[in-house]
Amino acid sequence: MSNIFKGNILVVDDEPDITRVLKTGLQNDGYQVDTFNDPTRAISQFKPNYYSSIILDVRMPNINGFKLAKLIWAKDDQARICFLSAFEIYEAEARKVFRDFKTYCFIKKPIMPIALSKHIEAHLVQAR
Repeated sequence: MSNIFKGNILVVDDEPDITRVLKTGLQNDGYQVDTFNDPTRAISQFKPNYYSSIILDVRMPNINGFKLAKLIWAKDDQARICFLSAFEIYEAEARKVFRDFKTYCFIKKPIMPIALSKHIEAHLVQAR
């Protein structure tokens, strides 16, 4: 368990088991983690300029991860978002759909929390 604070992370996934595992693993690695299983609740309680990284499941009911990202970027245009999906995601395809796409971070489920933590750290360095 890390006692070094690494930053605040937001995780939004409609599967409680996934948010629970990721929260525990990321907290053990030094992150403060807020989780939501409902994307509508996540955007209503979103804190601009607070999170060092945001992890969004792509496939969620009502608001998918890409739509949620657009809503987040409307509130915080510097938000660093990683997309999480059990399905193959191709960044080039996402860029065709979203012309103003701002992210380079795609993560395939399942992922172990320590691997996710390393991925987040690499993404944060890359974004600077």
